[in-house]
Amino acid sequence: MKSLLTPKQSVEAIKTLQPVLNAAITIVEFPEENTNDGVFANVPVVLKDNVSTKGIRTTASSRILENYVPVYDATIVKKMKEQGAVIVAKASMDELGMGGTNRNALIGPAYNPWNQDHITGGSSGGSAALTAAGTTPLAIGTDTGDSIRKPAAYCGVIGVKPTYGRISRYGIVPYCSSLDTVGYFTTNIADAAQALEVLAGRDDHDMTSSNLPVENYLENLNGNLEGKKIAVFKTIADHIVNPTLASRFEQLVEQLKDRGAIISEVEMDTKLLNMIAPVYKTISNAEATANHSNLDGLRFGMRENGESVDEVMTASRTAGFSSYVRARFLIGSYSLFEENQDRMFRKAQKIRRLIVEAYAKLFEDADIVLTPAAMDTAPLMKESADLRFGEDHFENEHMQLANFSGYPSLTMPLCLAENGLPLGINITAKPFAEQTMFDVAYGLEQIIDWKEAPACLIK
Repeated sequence: MKSLLTPKQSVEAIKTLQPVLNAAITIVEFPEENTNDGVFANVPVVLKDNVSTKGIRTTASSRILENYVPVYDATIVKKMKEQGAVIVAKASMDELGMGGTNRNALIGPAYNPWNQDHITGGSSGGSAALTAAGTTPLAIGTDTGDSIRKPAAYCGVIGVKPTYGRISRYGIVPYCSSLDTVGYFTTNIADAAQALEVLAGRDDHDMTSSNLPVENYLENLNGNLEGKKIAVFKTIADHIVNPTLASRFEQLVEQLKDRGAIISEVEMDTKLLNMIAPVYKTISNAEATANHSNLDGLRFGMRENGESVDEVMTASRTAGFSSYVRARFLIGSYSLFEENQDRMFRKAQKIRRLIVEAYAKLFEDADIVLTPAAMDTAPLMKESADLRFGEDHFENEHMQLANFSGYPSLTMPLCLAENGLPLGINITAKPFAEQTMFDVAYGLEQIIDWKEAPACLIK
């Protein structure tokens, strides 16, 4: 992997763009020189601010962690440093990963590099924006319910969510442990393939990490689409809102046929698809409530005064969390009450299993399932909101299927809409079939030939 900017130039670029994008929570003013000679030698890397970095503030975009400086590096940070990478910034995110707009970040909303009146998407919006703006060739994110892949679509970059367990989560501030996946943003498929070679692998600090060997994804990269079985997820594609996306998506399917791909259409029961959002909200809020019980104002992070331990904890959590996050904790706590677990949390787990079983059937005769990543371009900042309660539409939540199932999934840009904002597509493969996913994406990359860039691109 190569970078057009040195680490120092990357830092200056991020500082220059901060008034425009507001995408970095912490900028490393004097990045440490890394003499390791590896595939990331002298490459500036941006980390989502839920990745633990020794000696560098890690807030997870929450006031309760505003002063937290870890004493250790996350496993992925160690891996990248061993290959010569230099950490240059910690990117903005929705607080504790809870949100899909990047509007409730500690420092305020991140802005879309294509048009600052629009959102980046979340919760990894800062990483997506800084990648799209050309400040870094690689930015780390996490994906619990499309938190990498939706911002990638909105910002016109490549967003990769590998198979659950493919990358260690040791040193990552958790959200929902059964769904959380470490992933990343790049601007081309070759870099995406190489990044996974570095980041993936077994880690005994994370018992959910896989023992399967890491493949030579870059060396084996092959964009030949002849004979590839690609299933178009018709139930989702039928809900495309943007006319440019509808036309270009249909054209892309024809181009795949011309290159020898075997195209089919698959559908899924809308009754199950309509359960995606309530199941996700129930499971994620419950697990988040348990995972963040340690943020109590006693052991680390900010602390408010009180006359007793209980008063300190109550005051610290009240001041430390936004009302939006506190509301999620209340929902999570309610579903975990002993009298509610069977009818809420455990029921959601059972429905999740039914959804995954139905989703798996889409892959029975397919290497890849292809969908639009989002039905339209990034919403306007003033019209978007992370509602606590509201009407859900499965076509807007469909990429959460890859989180429920743990399947590897990748979003990449397709075209620009009439308003000048990017539109993206998403491909998903079977578990640990990242090589197939990258191969098809590489073939798609050659067809699409994406050369667009936002006006704020650092050159």
